[in-house]
Amino acid sequence: MTEYQDADTRIAQFRWRAWVALAAVVAAFGALALRAWHLQIREHERYAAQAEGNRTAVLPIVPARGHIVDRNGVVLAENLPVYALEIVPARTPDLEATLQRLGELVTLAPRDLQRFRRLLGESKRFDSIPLKTRLSEEEMARVAARLWELPGVDIQARQLRRYPLGPTAAHVLGYIGRISQRDREAMDDWPEEKVANYRGSTHIGKLGVEAAQEDRLHGRTGFERVETSAAGRAVRRLDVTPPQAGQTVRLSIDVRLQHLIERLYGERRGALVVLDTHTGEALALVSMPTFDPNLFVDGIDSDNWRALNESVDRPLLNRALRGTYPPGSTYKPFMALAALELGLRTPQTTIYDPGYWTLGNHRFRSHGEHALGMVDLRRSIVLSSNVYYYTLAHEMGVQAIHDFMAPLGFGQLTGIDLPGEARGILPSPAWKRATYKRAEQQRWHPGETISLGIGQGYNSFTPLQLATATATLANGGTRVTPHVVLETRAAGPEGRITSSRPVVAGQALGYRREHVQVVLDAMAAVTTEGTSARAFAGAGYRSGGKTGTAQAVTIGQRDKYDPKRLAEFQRDHSLYIAFAPVESPRYALAAIVENAGFGAAHAAPIARRVFDYLLLGLYPSEDDIAATQNGQSAAPIGTPRRVDEVPWPPPQGNAP
Repeated sequence: MTEYQDADTRIAQFRWRAWVALAAVVAAFGALALRAWHLQIREHERYAAQAEGNRTAVLPIVPARGHIVDRNGVVLAENLPVYALEIVPARTPDLEATLQRLGELVTLAPRDLQRFRRLLGESKRFDSIPLKTRLSEEEMARVAARLWELPGVDIQARQLRRYPLGPTAAHVLGYIGRISQRDREAMDDWPEEKVANYRGSTHIGKLGVEAAQEDRLHGRTGFERVETSAAGRAVRRLDVTPPQAGQTVRLSIDVRLQHLIERLYGERRGALVVLDTHTGEALALVSMPTFDPNLFVDGIDSDNWRALNESVDRPLLNRALRGTYPPGSTYKPFMALAALELGLRTPQTTIYDPGYWTLGNHRFRSHGEHALGMVDLRRSIVLSSNVYYYTLAHEMGVQAIHDFMAPLGFGQLTGIDLPGEARGILPSPAWKRATYKRAEQQRWHPGETISLGIGQGYNSFTPLQLATATATLANGGTRVTPHVVLETRAAGPEGRITSSRPVVAGQALGYRREHVQVVLDAMAAVTTEGTSARAFAGAGYRSGGKTGTAQAVTIGQRDKYDPKRLAEFQRDHSLYIAFAPVESPRYALAAIVENAGFGAAHAAPIARRVFDYLLLGLYPSEDDIAATQNGQSAAPIGTPRRVDEVPWPPPQGNAP
């Protein structure tokens, strides 16, 4: 019995163990089945997407940047297809050895290496940094054959921004440059959608129209989904969302006129602004000296940057928008209008001008202290009487001067559609209290008002402000907003207009028409019997103007101005404001030639040639251009040419 009992016990134990093993096996298979169900059913979509991502990649396609053209369709900024030699530092084990090897395959100028090292310090390790932006076909073939032994090196097809006219209109156009760390920090405040549109982009507008119209010029980034190998290389394109090229921006600038004015300045410093008196369109916005924006596209080298940044002539300063100067006697027509509007003078009111005026123990002088005798409003403008406006400023007081000039735009932002405009200074007691710290400096003295009447003292305005005020005067008293952008179009020769500047009515300042006409008539007489008569002799139209000579430094009460005894940068500035034609003013301008002397000798002759171009379609002779560059011209000399007869684009020798 015992043996049978032991056998039954062993069988029972075996059966129990078998059931346990079976249960364990069933549980294991159940867990596997449950896990398989979880992975293949519940998590199918997520893991399928991950698997797809392991074998595909989404790559951005950078759009072609939009063109910039002048009012007549002349291309000012375009894109040049190039092949660039680029390096990703993170994928280059020995950067110096790689650079040395590349130097054996292609010609690397010192500036290429300098720019590369500067960009290396500003970029991230995985950024693709250009070493040479334009490879020849031979260089491209040599590098392509050796790419297998140059990790991190690649040849990329790029669109290189190009400014075909070089320095012409550089301050208006601005330039693009590589996206810097400062740009990336600014992008942190952008909407996510806008940031995504810059994936793959390496450049952005930095100044001028390139910066102001960045959203339209950049375009919309496209994407392509590609199948990749285990090494991450694209082996097959799956689908593409094409990019949208940037829009074409058409400017109000007449680049032929702009180029002519830049030539007329020659080596001199200064600025000139030409506006349409009714629309505010800027036909020319000149700042001299200028610079070549092509230098900045892929990072300017240190030598060129030092030459531009440290030059005493300050070529990077946009003098038209940011240069501020005392207006000198060009301020007098606006003071005359104030006298009439405020009832302080009539056109017939006469003031005796002995060549000076005294307040307390201070003697305020006229140029050369020439006595003009009895002068009324007309003669005060034609002969540029200082005494007339000394007494007027004394009668008006500083606050009244400020309140009348501010609506004209003096000391105010004009609202032009370009970045970086300076406000200038239209002085007042409140301005002085806010500017100076010590109590004795904050007090306004009566003598400080006197110099304001002739455009000196604390007065400091931009050429753009002076041109805008002149346009307001010329059109009868309606202030218009200056602008340089006329419209934008979709890319392509038949691109539709995507935006255009709306017609905006100017701000009527409420001047009496007869008062404005008295001032305009006096300015017209300046060109026939006054200080600019020589420059406008024989003109085939009638214009009005006012010369100005503004002090760059203060001359002592007992001292006599002698330019030969002063350093160049201490000499007087030459200014001129003008409008034409007299019968129905369409154009207004303001010009300054820095440290050149009398306005009649330097600024007015340039204005004459501007109006000849606009009203008669005439282009000065080469002899006349050379004489004007040297400040030795009045009326044009030689035989002028028709504008359409002058070769375009200009030869390199004619570049400003």
